Amino acid sequence: MRDKIVVGITQGDTNGIGYEVIIKSLADARILENCVIILYGSSRFFGIYRKFLPEIEQIATNVINAAEDARTKRVNIINAVPESMAMEIGQPTPDGAKAAVMALKAAVADAKRGAIDAIVTAPFNKHTVAQLGFGFPGHTEYLIHEFEQKDGLMFLCSENLRVGVVTNHLPLAKVSAAISVETIMSKLRLMDDSLRRDFGLVKPKIAVLGLNPHAGDGGSLGSEEIDTIIPAIKQANKEKILAFGPYSPDGFFGTHMQGSFDAVLAMYHDQGLIPFKALAFDSGVNFTAGLPIVRTSPDHGTGYDIAGKNKAWSGPMQGAIYAAIDFCHNRRRYDAMHANPLEVKRFEGPRYEKTILPE
Repeated sequence: MRDKIVVGITQGDTNGIGYEVIIKSLADARILENCVIILYGSSRFFGIYRKFLPEIEQIATNVINAAEDARTKRVNIINAVPESMAMEIGQPTPDGAKAAVMALKAAVADAKRGAIDAIVTAPFNKHTVAQLGFGFPGHTEYLIHEFEQKDGLMFLCSENLRVGVVTNHLPLAKVSAAISVETIMSKLRLMDDSLRRDFGLVKPKIAVLGLNPHAGDGGSLGSEEIDTIIPAIKQANKEKILAFGPYSPDGFFGTHMQGSFDAVLAMYHDQGLIPFKALAFDSGVNFTAGLPIVRTSPDHGTGYDIAGKNKAWSGPMQGAIYAAIDFCHNRRRYDAMHANPLEVKRFEGPRYEKTILPE
């Protein structure tokens, strides 16, 4: 096992704010002290965007051909994108999208062979990559497919809030048909396991939101809660997953009930992401739970309107990098501890049995 975590960062769309937030984040020397960084993209593009940021002092870079050549305290760059590709800052273009996909595929290939521990993805434009025939609605679905997992969880995280979703990038008209006891259970298992392994929690408590207004209001506003969500929660409890609900989403966040739980499972994308971004946009990290490697990303898009203008806030990207490092360390500790049953018994001893659970 490597002493230092190796984090691969993909450039995202060439014409968006990806390079700007990456460079601003890596200007913080503390990141390079805590991990080895490999940027999958273009040293040429890196240099161009670097000139737009005069306030940033010199950043030591190292162009390499393979992840194994990466050096500490340097921004190692693998030229996964040909220099011949065009750059049109602030514009969605085929070349910008193609570069994002090429960088992503290069990082995934290295992750599969164990050369890097984590992938942090800068944003791409879902529409332009779809026009290229990418075949997936987003990074999350692509990574689940590439790592041959049956399922994965889009998990939005900040210091005080964690929200996962049952359905990801799915049209609202198709959400109800996509929700079943099995799909909810799959997400609850992934969330519970991630809270234990990635976040270091012992007995995590999960709130489950309803699908309909007022969580169906006893069936008068929809039957999904009665037919599907409540049975899933009961099944989760039988598997010793501490799931509660279903809660009405508006009242849940309006009365700050999220503070009583370790995570929240929403039924669909906007139901979970709107309150999350309202409460934690500047610090939000998107994490894909359920993969054999750690993957995080900042919780924002390509930002074409401010690209190349030195206006992008790097906090979410920096948070995504630090989160990736933390998750890798937590997994190492968890896996080492669970390799020794005596350590697990000591850690999950009687002092955790008196946890007060929400009603």
